[in-house]
Amino acid sequence: MAVNAKKIATYVLVVFALYVIITDPAKAADYVQIGFEGISDAAKAVGTFMTWLVDGAK
Repeated sequence: MAVNAKKIATYVLVVFALYVIITDPAKAADYVQIGFEGISDAAKAVGTFMTWLVDGAK
């Protein structure tokens, strides 16, 4: 039963993403840019933390 729920959720998500891309490509591009900026900020934060940790947590 859980497998079917996962499949349904995946299909709904894909259909929604396609709908947004088709109906408003500019807004979809903005969403992608926001997502990549978030990933980039998270990677920078992890890098800063690791540098702090290697430097002796000063």
